[in-house]
Amino acid sequence: MQLSEQEIIRREKLNKLVEMGINAFPADEYVITDTTESIKQDFADNKQVKIAGRLMSRRIQGKASFAELQDSTGRIQVYFNRDEICTGEGKTLYNEVYKHLLDIGDIIGVEGELFTTQVGEKTVLVKNFTLLTKSLRPLPQAKTDENGVVHDAFNDPELRYRQRYVDLTVNPQIKEVFVKRTKLFNAMRTFFNDAGYFEVETPILQSIPGGAAARPFITHHNALDIPLYLRIANELYLKRLIVGGFDGVYEFSKNFRNEGMDRTHNPEFTAMEIYVAYKDYNWMMDFTEKLLEFCAIQVNGTTKATFGEYEVDFKAPYQRISMTDAILKFTGFDITGKTEQELFDFAKSIGIEVNETMGKGKIIDEIFGEKCEGNFIQPTFITDYPIEMSPLTKKHRSKEGLTERFELMVCGKEIANAYSELNDPIDQRERFEDQLKLSEKGDDEAGQFIDEDFLRALEYGMPPTSGLGIGMDRLIMFLTNNASIQEVLFFPQMRPEKAVPQIELGEDEKVILEILNSQEEPFTLAEVKERSQLSGKKWDKASKTLTKNNLVKVEKIDEVLLIKLA
Repeated sequence: MQLSEQEIIRREKLNKLVEMGINAFPADEYVITDTTESIKQDFADNKQVKIAGRLMSRRIQGKASFAELQDSTGRIQVYFNRDEICTGEGKTLYNEVYKHLLDIGDIIGVEGELFTTQVGEKTVLVKNFTLLTKSLRPLPQAKTDENGVVHDAFNDPELRYRQRYVDLTVNPQIKEVFVKRTKLFNAMRTFFNDAGYFEVETPILQSIPGGAAARPFITHHNALDIPLYLRIANELYLKRLIVGGFDGVYEFSKNFRNEGMDRTHNPEFTAMEIYVAYKDYNWMMDFTEKLLEFCAIQVNGTTKATFGEYEVDFKAPYQRISMTDAILKFTGFDITGKTEQELFDFAKSIGIEVNETMGKGKIIDEIFGEKCEGNFIQPTFITDYPIEMSPLTKKHRSKEGLTERFELMVCGKEIANAYSELNDPIDQRERFEDQLKLSEKGDDEAGQFIDEDFLRALEYGMPPTSGLGIGMDRLIMFLTNNASIQEVLFFPQMRPEKAVPQIELGEDEKVILEILNSQEEPFTLAEVKERSQLSGKKWDKASKTLTKNNLVKVEKIDEVLLIKLA
Protein backbone atom coordinates (compact mmCIF):
# COMPACT_ATOMS: atom_id res chain seq x y z
CA MET A 1 0.00 0.00 0.00
CA GLN A 2 1.42 3.36 -1.06
CA LEU A 3 1.05 5.88 1.76
CA SER A 4 1.11 9.63 1.39
CA GLU A 5 3.51 11.67 3.48
CA GLN A 6 0.69 12.73 5.81
CA GLU A 7 -0.46 9.14 6.26
CA ILE A 8 3.08 8.10 7.16
CA ILE A 9 3.30 10.88 9.74
CA ARG A 10 -0.03 9.88 11.30
CA ARG A 11 1.14 6.29 11.65
CA GLU A 12 4.32 7.53 13.30
CA LYS A 13 2.15 9.46 15.77
CA LEU A 14 0.15 6.29 16.40
CA ASN A 15 3.37 4.44 17.26
CA LYS A 16 4.35 7.19 19.71
CA LEU A 17 0.95 6.94 21.39
CA VAL A 18 1.41 3.18 21.76
CA GLU A 19 4.87 3.74 23.25
CA MET A 20 3.26 6.09 25.79
CA GLY A 21 0.76 3.39 26.75
CA ILE A 22 -2.20 5.16 25.13
CA ASN A 23 -4.64 2.91 23.26
CA ALA A 24 -5.69 4.77 20.12
CA PHE A 25 -8.60 2.38 19.52
CA PRO A 26 -9.98 1.57 22.99
CA ALA A 27 -12.83 -0.94 23.39
CA ASP A 28 -14.28 0.53 26.59
CA GLU A 29 -17.72 2.12 26.55
CA TYR A 30 -17.49 5.91 26.63
CA VAL A 31 -20.58 7.17 28.43
CA ILE A 32 -21.90 10.36 26.82
CA THR A 33 -24.25 12.62 28.77
CA ASP A 34 -24.75 15.35 26.18
CA THR A 35 -24.67 16.23 22.49
CA THR A 36 -23.68 19.48 20.83
CA GLU A 37 -27.36 20.10 20.08
CA SER A 38 -28.57 19.42 23.63
CA ILE A 39 -25.81 21.65 25.04
CA LYS A 40 -26.91 24.58 22.88
CA GLN A 41 -30.60 24.03 23.62
CA ASP A 42 -30.15 23.79 27.39
CA PHE A 43 -27.03 25.91 27.89
CA ALA A 44 -26.00 27.10 31.33
CA ASP A 45 -22.63 28.44 32.41
CA ASN A 46 -20.65 26.06 34.66
CA LYS A 47 -22.85 23.10 33.71
CA GLN A 48 -20.88 19.82 33.63
CA VAL A 49 -20.98 17.96 30.30
CA LYS A 50 -19.47 14.89 28.67
CA ILE A 51 -19.50 14.65 24.88
CA ALA A 52 -17.66 12.82 22.11
CA GLY A 53 -17.00 13.64 18.49
CA ARG A 54 -14.51 14.34 15.77
CA LEU A 55 -11.87 17.08 16.07
CA MET A 56 -12.57 19.32 13.06
CA SER A 57 -10.36 22.36 13.62
CA ARG A 58 -8.06 23.90 16.21
CA ARG A 59 -6.03 27.02 16.86
CA ILE A 60 -3.11 26.32 19.19
CA GLN A 61 -1.73 29.34 21.04
CA GLY A 62 0.95 28.13 23.44
CA LYS A 63 -0.67 26.69 26.53
CA ALA A 64 -4.22 27.26 25.26
CA SER A 65 -6.18 26.20 22.22
CA PHE A 66 -9.65 26.67 20.75
CA ALA A 67 -10.98 23.75 18.70
CA GLU A 68 -14.22 22.51 17.18
CA LEU A 69 -15.79 19.17 17.99
CA GLN A 70 -18.38 17.62 15.65
CA ASP A 71 -20.84 14.92 16.64
CA SER A 72 -23.96 13.58 14.94
CA THR A 73 -25.98 16.68 15.88
CA GLY A 74 -23.58 19.49 14.94
CA ARG A 75 -20.45 21.33 16.06
CA ILE A 76 -19.44 23.13 19.23
CA GLN A 77 -16.38 25.07 20.28
CA VAL A 78 -14.12 23.49 22.91
CA TYR A 79 -11.34 25.23 24.83
CA PHE A 80 -8.20 23.36 25.83
CA ASN A 81 -6.06 24.96 28.55
CA ARG A 82 -2.90 23.21 29.67
CA ASP A 83 -3.33 24.04 33.35
CA GLU A 84 -7.00 22.95 33.40
CA ILE A 85 -6.16 19.60 31.82
CA CYS A 86 -2.82 18.98 33.56
CA THR A 87 -3.40 20.09 37.16
CA GLY A 88 -0.23 18.47 38.49
CA GLU A 89 3.42 18.80 37.56
CA GLY A 90 3.23 16.63 34.44
CA LYS A 91 2.03 18.49 31.35
CA THR A 92 2.45 15.62 28.86
CA LEU A 93 -1.27 15.19 28.15
CA TYR A 94 -1.48 18.70 26.75
CA ASN A 95 2.07 19.49 25.59
CA GLU A 96 2.73 16.18 23.87
CA VAL A 97 -0.53 14.29 23.28
CA TYR A 98 -2.87 17.16 22.43
CA LYS A 99 -0.44 19.51 20.69
CA HIS A 100 1.65 17.01 18.76
CA LEU A 101 0.00 13.59 18.57
CA LEU A 102 -3.62 14.50 17.86
CA ASP A 103 -4.77 15.41 14.36
CA ILE A 104 -7.81 16.90 12.68
CA GLY A 105 -10.23 14.00 12.21
CA ASP A 106 -9.35 12.19 15.44
CA ILE A 107 -12.36 11.14 17.54
CA ILE A 108 -12.09 12.17 21.17
CA GLY A 109 -14.21 12.23 24.30
CA VAL A 110 -14.34 15.45 26.29
CA GLU A 111 -15.36 16.16 29.89
CA GLY A 112 -15.71 19.74 31.03
CA GLU A 113 -17.94 22.63 31.97
CA LEU A 114 -19.73 25.22 29.90
CA PHE A 115 -18.88 28.89 29.62
CA THR A 116 -19.50 31.75 27.23
CA THR A 117 -16.55 33.52 25.62
CA GLN A 118 -16.19 37.29 25.49
CA VAL A 119 -17.58 37.28 21.95
CA GLY A 120 -20.63 35.27 23.04
CA GLU A 121 -19.59 31.81 21.79
CA LYS A 122 -21.00 28.86 23.74
CA THR A 123 -17.94 26.78 24.64
CA VAL A 124 -16.86 23.70 26.57
CA LEU A 125 -13.91 24.25 28.94
CA VAL A 126 -12.08 20.91 28.74
CA LYS A 127 -11.15 19.36 32.06
CA ASN A 128 -10.17 15.99 30.63
CA PHE A 129 -10.11 14.35 27.19
CA THR A 130 -9.76 10.77 25.94
CA LEU A 131 -8.57 9.60 22.54
CA LEU A 132 -11.26 7.24 21.21
CA THR A 133 -10.09 6.71 17.62
CA LYS A 134 -6.95 7.81 15.79
CA SER A 135 -7.67 8.96 12.23
CA LEU A 136 -4.97 7.59 9.94
CA ARG A 137 -6.07 9.53 6.85
CA PRO A 138 -6.31 13.33 6.73
CA LEU A 139 -9.76 14.75 6.06
CA PRO A 140 -10.11 17.11 3.11
CA GLN A 141 -10.27 20.62 4.55
CA ALA A 142 -11.83 23.55 2.75
CA LYS A 143 -10.04 26.88 3.14
CA THR A 144 -11.40 30.35 2.51
CA ASP A 145 -8.99 33.00 1.23
CA GLU A 146 -9.03 36.69 2.06
CA ASN A 147 -11.46 37.30 -0.81
CA GLY A 148 -13.97 34.79 0.56
CA VAL A 149 -13.20 32.19 -2.13
CA VAL A 150 -13.39 28.60 -0.87
CA HIS A 151 -10.61 26.24 -1.96
CA ASP A 152 -10.31 22.46 -1.64
CA ALA A 153 -13.98 21.90 -0.77
CA PHE A 154 -14.93 18.24 -0.95
CA ASN A 155 -17.46 18.73 -3.73
CA ASP A 156 -16.41 16.43 -6.57
CA PRO A 157 -19.54 14.28 -7.13
CA GLU A 158 -17.68 11.05 -7.89
CA LEU A 159 -15.53 11.33 -4.76
CA ARG A 160 -18.53 12.31 -2.63
CA TYR A 161 -20.63 9.32 -3.76
CA ARG A 162 -17.72 6.89 -3.58
CA GLN A 163 -16.57 8.09 -0.15
CA ARG A 164 -19.91 9.00 1.43
CA TYR A 165 -18.36 8.57 4.89
CA VAL A 166 -16.03 11.50 4.14
CA ASP A 167 -18.84 13.48 2.53
CA LEU A 168 -21.02 13.16 5.64
CA THR A 169 -18.11 14.24 7.83
CA VAL A 170 -16.92 17.33 5.97
CA ASN A 171 -20.30 18.30 4.44
CA PRO A 172 -22.60 17.54 7.38
CA GLN A 173 -25.44 19.55 5.83
CA ILE A 174 -26.15 16.72 3.37
CA LYS A 175 -27.24 14.54 6.28
CA GLU A 176 -30.53 16.47 6.23
CA VAL A 177 -31.42 14.84 2.89
CA PHE A 178 -31.17 11.39 4.46
CA VAL A 179 -33.00 12.49 7.60
CA LYS A 180 -35.86 13.61 5.35
CA ARG A 181 -35.68 10.34 3.44
CA THR A 182 -36.31 8.43 6.67
CA LYS A 183 -39.12 10.84 7.58
CA LEU A 184 -40.75 10.05 4.22
CA PHE A 185 -40.68 6.30 4.85
CA ASN A 186 -42.01 6.78 8.38
CA ALA A 187 -44.80 9.05 7.14
CA MET A 188 -45.93 6.50 4.53
CA ARG A 189 -45.90 3.70 7.08
CA THR A 190 -47.98 5.78 9.46
CA PHE A 191 -50.49 6.65 6.72
CA PHE A 192 -50.87 3.01 5.61
CA ASN A 193 -50.94 1.57 9.11
CA ASP A 194 -53.58 4.08 10.23
CA ALA A 195 -55.65 2.98 7.22
CA GLY A 196 -55.41 -0.62 8.45
CA TYR A 197 -53.04 -2.00 5.82
CA PHE A 198 -50.35 -4.58 6.53
CA GLU A 199 -46.61 -4.32 5.80
CA VAL A 200 -45.12 -7.50 4.32
CA GLU A 201 -41.92 -8.88 2.78
CA THR A 202 -41.67 -10.78 -0.49
CA PRO A 203 -38.75 -12.57 -2.22
CA ILE A 204 -35.88 -10.65 -3.76
CA LEU A 205 -34.54 -13.76 -5.49
CA GLN A 206 -37.22 -14.92 -7.90
CA SER A 207 -37.42 -17.85 -10.30
CA ILE A 208 -39.42 -15.71 -12.75
CA PRO A 209 -38.92 -11.93 -12.91
CA GLY A 210 -42.32 -10.28 -13.24
CA GLY A 211 -44.50 -7.33 -12.38
CA ALA A 212 -42.78 -4.88 -14.73
CA ALA A 213 -41.20 -4.56 -18.16
CA ALA A 214 -37.46 -4.47 -17.48
CA ARG A 215 -34.24 -6.41 -18.05
CA PRO A 216 -33.32 -8.41 -14.93
CA PHE A 217 -30.04 -9.29 -13.26
CA ILE A 218 -29.43 -13.04 -13.45
CA THR A 219 -27.66 -15.27 -10.93
CA HIS A 220 -27.45 -19.00 -10.23
CA HIS A 221 -28.47 -21.03 -7.20
CA ASN A 222 -25.91 -23.79 -6.77
CA ALA A 223 -27.88 -26.09 -4.46
CA LEU A 224 -31.01 -26.07 -6.63
CA ASP A 225 -28.99 -25.75 -9.85
CA ILE A 226 -31.42 -23.20 -11.28
CA PRO A 227 -31.14 -19.64 -12.57
CA LEU A 228 -32.59 -16.98 -10.28
CA TYR A 229 -33.34 -13.33 -10.93
CA LEU A 230 -33.11 -10.27 -8.73
CA ARG A 231 -36.62 -8.89 -8.62
CA ILE A 232 -37.61 -6.12 -10.97
CA ALA A 233 -40.87 -5.60 -9.03
CA ASN A 234 -42.80 -7.23 -6.18
CA GLU A 235 -46.26 -6.82 -7.72
CA LEU A 236 -47.12 -10.44 -8.48
CA TYR A 237 -46.25 -11.65 -4.98
CA LEU A 238 -48.30 -8.94 -3.29
CA LYS A 239 -51.29 -9.86 -5.45
CA ARG A 240 -50.90 -13.47 -4.32
CA LEU A 241 -51.42 -12.19 -0.77
CA ILE A 242 -54.62 -10.42 -1.81
CA VAL A 243 -55.78 -13.77 -3.26
CA GLY A 244 -54.89 -15.28 0.12
CA GLY A 245 -57.29 -13.00 1.97
CA PHE A 246 -55.44 -9.83 2.99
CA ASP A 247 -57.52 -6.70 2.33
CA GLY A 248 -54.48 -4.41 2.03
CA VAL A 249 -50.75 -5.09 1.86
CA TYR A 250 -47.73 -2.89 1.18
CA GLU A 251 -43.97 -3.29 0.93
CA PHE A 252 -40.92 -1.06 0.59
CA SER A 253 -38.86 -3.17 -1.79
CA LYS A 254 -35.35 -3.06 -3.18
CA ASN A 255 -35.71 -3.63 -6.92
CA PHE A 256 -32.99 -4.25 -9.49
CA ARG A 257 -33.07 -3.47 -13.20
CA ASN A 258 -30.15 -4.22 -15.49
CA GLU A 259 -30.54 -1.08 -17.55
CA GLY A 260 -28.95 2.31 -18.14
CA MET A 261 -27.84 4.72 -15.44
CA ASP A 262 -28.44 8.46 -15.44
CA ARG A 263 -29.41 11.28 -13.09
CA THR A 264 -32.80 9.68 -12.36
CA HIS A 265 -31.99 5.95 -12.64
CA ASN A 266 -29.88 3.66 -10.47
CA PRO A 267 -29.78 -0.12 -11.13
CA GLU A 268 -30.76 -0.70 -7.48
CA PHE A 269 -33.66 1.42 -6.29
CA THR A 270 -36.41 1.48 -3.67
CA ALA A 271 -40.08 1.25 -4.57
CA MET A 272 -43.20 1.17 -2.45
CA GLU A 273 -46.12 -0.91 -3.69
CA ILE A 274 -49.54 -1.17 -2.02
CA TYR A 275 -52.56 -3.26 -3.02
CA VAL A 276 -56.04 -2.75 -1.59
CA ALA A 277 -58.94 -5.11 -2.23
CA TYR A 278 -62.35 -3.92 -3.41
CA LYS A 279 -60.97 -0.62 -4.75
CA ASP A 280 -60.41 0.79 -8.25
CA TYR A 281 -58.04 3.34 -9.80
CA ASN A 282 -60.43 6.24 -9.15
CA TRP A 283 -60.32 5.49 -5.43
CA MET A 284 -56.54 5.12 -5.66
CA MET A 285 -56.15 8.59 -7.21
CA ASP A 286 -57.93 10.13 -4.23
CA PHE A 287 -55.87 7.98 -1.84
CA THR A 288 -52.59 8.98 -3.55
CA GLU A 289 -53.37 12.70 -3.32
CA LYS A 290 -54.03 12.45 0.40
CA LEU A 291 -50.93 10.27 0.91
CA LEU A 292 -48.51 12.66 -0.82
CA GLU A 293 -50.02 15.74 0.81
CA PHE A 294 -49.53 14.07 4.21
CA CYS A 295 -45.96 12.99 3.37
CA ALA A 296 -44.92 16.44 2.11
CA ILE A 297 -46.08 18.03 5.36
CA GLN A 298 -44.34 15.38 7.49
CA VAL A 299 -41.06 15.79 5.59
CA ASN A 300 -40.93 19.56 4.99
CA GLY A 301 -43.64 21.01 7.21
CA THR A 302 -45.54 22.27 4.14
CA THR A 303 -47.20 20.89 1.02
CA LYS A 304 -44.88 23.02 -1.11
CA ALA A 305 -41.42 21.96 -2.26
CA THR A 306 -38.82 23.69 -4.41
CA PHE A 307 -37.36 21.66 -7.26
CA GLY A 308 -34.90 23.54 -9.43
CA GLU A 309 -36.67 26.59 -10.84
CA TYR A 310 -40.11 25.28 -9.89
CA GLU A 311 -42.25 25.42 -6.76
CA VAL A 312 -44.31 22.24 -6.60
CA ASP A 313 -47.43 22.02 -4.44
CA PHE A 314 -48.46 18.55 -3.29
CA LYS A 315 -51.75 19.79 -1.83
CA ALA A 316 -54.72 17.79 -3.12
CA PRO A 317 -56.52 17.66 -5.51
CA TYR A 318 -54.33 17.13 -8.59
CA GLN A 319 -55.10 17.75 -12.26
CA ARG A 320 -56.22 14.69 -14.26
CA ILE A 321 -55.82 14.18 -18.04
CA SER A 322 -55.97 11.04 -20.18
CA MET A 323 -52.88 9.96 -22.13
CA THR A 324 -54.85 10.22 -25.39
CA ASP A 325 -55.83 13.82 -24.60
CA ALA A 326 -52.29 14.70 -23.50
CA ILE A 327 -50.79 13.46 -26.79
CA LEU A 328 -53.51 15.24 -28.76
CA LYS A 329 -52.91 18.46 -26.82
CA PHE A 330 -49.14 18.56 -27.35
CA THR A 331 -48.80 16.93 -30.80
CA GLY A 332 -52.17 17.45 -32.47
CA PHE A 333 -52.28 13.68 -33.21
CA ASP A 334 -55.14 11.44 -32.02
CA ILE A 335 -53.83 7.94 -31.24
CA THR A 336 -57.34 6.49 -30.92
CA GLY A 337 -57.79 3.49 -33.20
CA LYS A 338 -54.45 3.93 -34.95
CA THR A 339 -52.57 0.89 -36.22
CA GLU A 340 -49.02 0.05 -35.23
CA GLN A 341 -47.79 1.24 -38.65
CA GLU A 342 -49.65 4.55 -38.38
CA LEU A 343 -48.16 5.17 -34.95
CA PHE A 344 -44.70 4.17 -36.22
CA ASP A 345 -44.94 6.57 -39.20
CA PHE A 346 -46.18 9.46 -37.04
CA ALA A 347 -43.41 8.98 -34.49
CA LYS A 348 -40.78 9.07 -37.22
CA SER A 349 -42.39 12.15 -38.78
CA ILE A 350 -41.91 14.15 -35.56
CA GLY A 351 -38.31 13.04 -35.07
CA ILE A 352 -38.75 10.26 -32.51
CA GLU A 353 -36.39 7.29 -32.83
CA VAL A 354 -38.39 4.09 -33.28
CA ASN A 355 -37.53 0.67 -34.68
CA GLU A 356 -39.19 -2.53 -35.83
CA THR A 357 -38.86 -4.26 -32.43
CA MET A 358 -41.34 -1.81 -30.89
CA GLY A 359 -45.02 -2.66 -30.53
CA LYS A 360 -47.86 -0.13 -30.27
CA GLY A 361 -47.41 0.37 -26.54
CA LYS A 362 -43.69 1.15 -26.78
CA ILE A 363 -44.24 3.60 -29.67
CA ILE A 364 -47.01 5.44 -27.79
CA ASP A 365 -44.80 5.54 -24.71
CA GLU A 366 -41.98 7.12 -26.76
CA ILE A 367 -44.35 9.75 -28.22
CA PHE A 368 -45.68 10.64 -24.78
CA GLY A 369 -42.21 10.69 -23.22
CA GLU A 370 -40.72 12.94 -25.89
CA LYS A 371 -43.58 15.37 -26.47
CA CYS A 372 -45.76 15.42 -23.34
CA GLU A 373 -44.00 14.44 -20.10
CA GLY A 374 -41.94 17.57 -19.68
CA ASN A 375 -45.02 19.80 -19.73
CA PHE A 376 -46.45 18.48 -16.48
CA ILE A 377 -44.78 20.40 -13.64
CA GLN A 378 -47.41 20.38 -10.90
CA PRO A 379 -48.61 16.93 -9.78
CA THR A 380 -50.81 15.59 -12.58
CA PHE A 381 -52.51 12.20 -13.05
CA ILE A 382 -52.11 10.84 -16.59
CA THR A 383 -54.97 8.35 -16.97
CA ASP A 384 -56.40 5.66 -19.25
CA TYR A 385 -53.35 4.15 -20.92
CA PRO A 386 -53.61 2.09 -24.12
CA ILE A 387 -53.97 -1.63 -23.43
CA GLU A 388 -50.66 -2.43 -25.18
CA MET A 389 -48.79 -0.44 -22.52
CA SER A 390 -50.42 -2.10 -19.52
CA PRO A 391 -50.24 -5.91 -19.43
CA LEU A 392 -51.35 -6.16 -15.78
CA THR A 393 -54.22 -3.66 -15.90
CA LYS A 394 -57.97 -4.09 -16.27
CA LYS A 395 -59.52 -3.01 -19.55
CA HIS A 396 -61.36 0.28 -19.23
CA ARG A 397 -64.98 -0.26 -18.28
CA SER A 398 -66.24 2.14 -21.00
CA LYS A 399 -63.38 3.11 -23.35
CA GLU A 400 -62.39 0.53 -25.96
CA GLY A 401 -58.68 -0.20 -26.27
CA LEU A 402 -57.76 1.56 -23.01
CA THR A 403 -57.04 0.44 -19.44
CA GLU A 404 -57.81 1.76 -15.99
CA ARG A 405 -54.34 2.99 -15.20
CA PHE A 406 -52.76 6.26 -14.10
CA GLU A 407 -49.27 7.61 -13.62
CA LEU A 408 -48.52 10.64 -11.48
CA MET A 409 -46.21 13.15 -13.16
CA VAL A 410 -44.22 15.82 -11.29
CA CYS A 411 -41.78 18.16 -13.03
CA GLY A 412 -41.91 15.99 -16.13
CA LYS A 413 -41.07 12.75 -14.28
CA GLU A 414 -43.23 9.80 -13.26
CA ILE A 415 -43.25 9.15 -9.52
CA ALA A 416 -46.27 6.85 -9.17
CA ASN A 417 -48.00 4.18 -11.24
CA ALA A 418 -51.37 2.59 -10.40
CA TYR A 419 -54.05 0.30 -11.85
CA SER A 420 -57.40 -1.21 -11.42
CA GLU A 421 -55.66 -4.58 -11.24
CA LEU A 422 -56.38 -7.25 -13.83
CA ASN A 423 -57.96 -10.19 -12.02
CA ASP A 424 -59.33 -12.13 -15.01
CA PRO A 425 -56.92 -15.09 -15.37
CA ILE A 426 -57.92 -15.76 -19.00
CA ASP A 427 -57.32 -12.14 -20.04
CA GLN A 428 -54.09 -12.10 -18.01
CA ARG A 429 -52.74 -15.16 -19.84
CA GLU A 430 -53.45 -13.52 -23.20
CA ARG A 431 -51.59 -10.35 -22.09
CA PHE A 432 -48.59 -12.41 -20.97
CA GLU A 433 -48.58 -14.19 -24.34
CA ASP A 434 -48.66 -10.83 -26.16
CA GLN A 435 -45.67 -9.69 -24.10
CA LEU A 436 -43.85 -12.91 -24.96
CA LYS A 437 -44.37 -12.22 -28.67
CA LEU A 438 -42.84 -8.73 -28.26
CA SER A 439 -39.86 -10.32 -26.49
CA GLU A 440 -39.38 -12.75 -29.36
CA LYS A 441 -39.63 -9.79 -31.75
CA GLY A 442 -36.58 -8.27 -30.07
CA ASP A 443 -37.96 -6.05 -27.28
CA ASP A 444 -35.61 -6.96 -24.41
CA GLU A 445 -37.74 -5.09 -21.87
CA ALA A 446 -40.93 -7.01 -22.65
CA GLY A 447 -41.95 -9.92 -20.43
CA GLN A 448 -39.92 -13.00 -21.34
CA PHE A 449 -41.78 -15.45 -19.08
CA ILE A 450 -45.30 -16.55 -18.28
CA ASP A 451 -45.72 -16.91 -14.54
CA GLU A 452 -47.89 -20.02 -14.35
CA ASP A 453 -48.09 -19.93 -10.55
CA PHE A 454 -49.42 -16.36 -10.60
CA LEU A 455 -52.03 -17.36 -13.18
CA ARG A 456 -52.98 -20.30 -10.96
CA ALA A 457 -53.42 -17.88 -8.04
CA LEU A 458 -55.74 -15.70 -10.14
CA GLU A 459 -57.76 -18.78 -11.08
CA TYR A 460 -58.55 -19.27 -7.38
CA GLY A 461 -59.98 -15.74 -7.49
CA MET A 462 -58.56 -12.31 -6.65
CA PRO A 463 -61.15 -9.72 -5.56
CA PRO A 464 -61.36 -6.39 -7.42
CA THR A 465 -58.17 -4.63 -6.37
CA SER A 466 -56.28 -1.42 -6.98
CA GLY A 467 -52.50 -1.21 -6.70
CA LEU A 468 -50.08 1.71 -6.48
CA GLY A 469 -46.30 1.85 -6.93
CA ILE A 470 -44.14 4.86 -5.96
CA GLY A 471 -40.46 5.35 -6.72
CA MET A 472 -39.20 6.40 -3.29
CA ASP A 473 -35.82 7.67 -4.51
CA ARG A 474 -37.41 9.92 -7.11
CA LEU A 475 -40.02 11.23 -4.66
CA ILE A 476 -37.41 12.25 -2.11
CA MET A 477 -35.49 14.00 -4.91
CA PHE A 478 -38.50 16.29 -5.39
CA LEU A 479 -38.97 16.84 -1.65
CA THR A 480 -35.30 17.81 -1.10
CA ASN A 481 -34.57 19.71 -4.33
CA ASN A 482 -32.03 17.25 -5.71
CA ALA A 483 -31.86 16.75 -9.48
CA SER A 484 -29.64 13.65 -9.21
CA ILE A 485 -30.72 10.32 -7.74
CA GLN A 486 -27.15 9.80 -6.50
CA GLU A 487 -27.69 12.65 -4.02
CA VAL A 488 -30.49 10.78 -2.22
CA LEU A 489 -28.77 7.37 -2.07
CA PHE A 490 -26.14 6.80 0.59
CA PHE A 491 -24.15 4.52 -1.70
CA PRO A 492 -25.12 4.84 -5.39
CA GLN A 493 -23.73 2.34 -7.88
CA MET A 494 -20.33 3.45 -9.24
CA ARG A 495 -17.81 2.18 -11.73
CA PRO A 496 -14.92 0.25 -10.10
CA GLU A 497 -12.42 2.62 -8.55
CA LYS A 498 -9.21 3.01 -10.50
CA ALA A 499 -6.18 1.58 -8.74
CA VAL A 500 -3.90 4.16 -7.17
CA PRO A 501 -0.56 4.08 -9.00
CA GLN A 502 2.27 2.59 -6.98
CA ILE A 503 5.27 4.87 -7.20
CA GLU A 504 8.66 4.93 -5.59
CA LEU A 505 9.47 8.39 -4.26
CA GLY A 506 13.03 9.62 -4.59
CA GLU A 507 14.86 11.85 -2.12
CA ASP A 508 14.02 15.00 -4.12
CA GLU A 509 10.27 14.26 -4.00
CA LYS A 510 10.49 13.54 -0.27
CA VAL A 511 12.22 16.90 0.33
CA ILE A 512 9.33 18.75 -1.36
CA LEU A 513 6.68 16.77 0.56
CA GLU A 514 8.45 17.42 3.87
CA ILE A 515 8.37 21.19 3.24
CA LEU A 516 4.68 21.12 2.28
CA ASN A 517 3.87 19.05 5.35
CA SER A 518 5.44 21.56 7.71
CA GLN A 519 2.36 23.80 7.69
CA GLU A 520 -1.31 23.53 6.76
CA GLU A 521 -1.44 26.67 4.60
CA PRO A 522 -0.24 26.49 0.96
CA PHE A 523 3.22 27.75 0.02
CA THR A 524 4.09 29.80 -3.01
CA LEU A 525 5.79 27.71 -5.65
CA ALA A 526 8.84 29.98 -5.57
CA GLU A 527 9.20 29.62 -1.81
CA VAL A 528 9.16 25.79 -1.89
CA LYS A 529 11.60 25.72 -4.79
CA GLU A 530 13.98 27.99 -2.90
CA ARG A 531 13.71 26.05 0.37
CA SER A 532 14.24 22.70 -1.37
CA GLN A 533 17.66 23.86 -2.68
CA LEU A 534 17.15 21.62 -5.72
CA SER A 535 18.68 22.46 -9.06
CA GLY A 536 16.30 23.54 -11.80
CA LYS A 537 16.49 20.15 -13.49
CA LYS A 538 15.93 18.18 -10.28
CA TRP A 539 13.07 20.51 -9.25
CA ASP A 540 11.29 20.08 -12.59
CA LYS A 541 11.57 16.29 -12.46
CA ALA A 542 10.49 15.94 -8.82
CA SER A 543 7.58 18.39 -9.04
CA LYS A 544 6.28 16.74 -12.22
CA THR A 545 6.40 13.32 -10.56
CA LEU A 546 4.40 14.60 -7.60
CA THR A 547 1.74 16.41 -9.65
CA LYS A 548 1.41 13.58 -12.18
CA ASN A 549 0.66 11.14 -9.34
CA ASN A 550 -1.78 13.56 -7.63
CA LEU A 551 0.36 13.92 -4.51
CA VAL A 552 0.57 17.71 -4.82
CA LYS A 553 -1.32 20.28 -6.83
CA VAL A 554 -0.52 23.72 -8.11
CA GLU A 555 -3.07 26.50 -8.54
CA LYS A 556 -2.95 30.14 -9.53
CA ILE A 557 -4.54 32.75 -7.29
CA ASP A 558 -4.19 36.46 -8.09
CA GLU A 559 -1.28 35.78 -10.45
CA VAL A 560 0.59 33.86 -7.72
CA LEU A 561 1.35 30.13 -8.12
CA LEU A 562 0.61 28.16 -4.95
CA ILE A 563 1.61 24.56 -4.26
CA LYS A 564 0.09 22.26 -1.65
CA LEU A 565 -0.56 18.64 -0.79
CA ALA A 566 -3.34 17.09 -2.86
